[in-house]
Amino acid sequence: MFKKKDIFFKTLEEMADTIVEATEYFAKGVSDLSDVSAFAKRMKEFESQCDQYTHTILKELNKTFITPIEREDIMALTTSLDDVLDGIEACASRFEMYHIREKDEYITLFADVIVRSTHQIKSAIYLLTQKKLLAIREHCIAINELENQGDDVLRVSITTLFANVKDPIELIKRKEIYERLEQTTDYCEDVANTLESIIMRNS
Repeated sequence: MFKKKDIFFKTLEEMADTIVEATEYFAKGVSDLSDVSAFAKRMKEFESQCDQYTHTILKELNKTFITPIEREDIMALTTSLDDVLDGIEACASRFEMYHIREKDEYITLFADVIVRSTHQIKSAIYLLTQKKLLAIREHCIAINELENQGDDVLRVSITTLFANVKDPIELIKRKEIYERLEQTTDYCEDVANTLESIIMRNS
């Protein structure tokens, strides 16, 4: 079923590496928002890098006859990985747009969930390229559990926000950021679901 590691698997690994690097940078960045412009700019660079990988995979799909797994699966996996970085970059850009400078415990909690999710994604992608399909499952389960934690953080953060913040503008800004962060955990779960369908088709 598989050949030696090819351009598709190599590029998917590079995407996974970049996503982990970006989310770790994000998690570190939200603890010190003294220079949100530099923070948002660096996150944009990560997102552009991921777009390049997506472009590489699309280009190769257009000219390659035999692919290591189904073309649709490669495309779905690429898209879902790209969504994770798009999601986290969209959050980072909001810090700059909304002039957010203060640390926020819920953003820190979301960042931690997302970092742990992307480490699970990276492990799963590397198992895929090593053809260890069944071993991917435990990482998919872990990502699903982390997504549930993201849901919990959203519930608590929104409840606390409405209980404590009286300024409607501040409330709108924080609420959007919390929701976007939770959506990024959903994107991580989409990667897990895509991997699950790849396992089912190939094992």
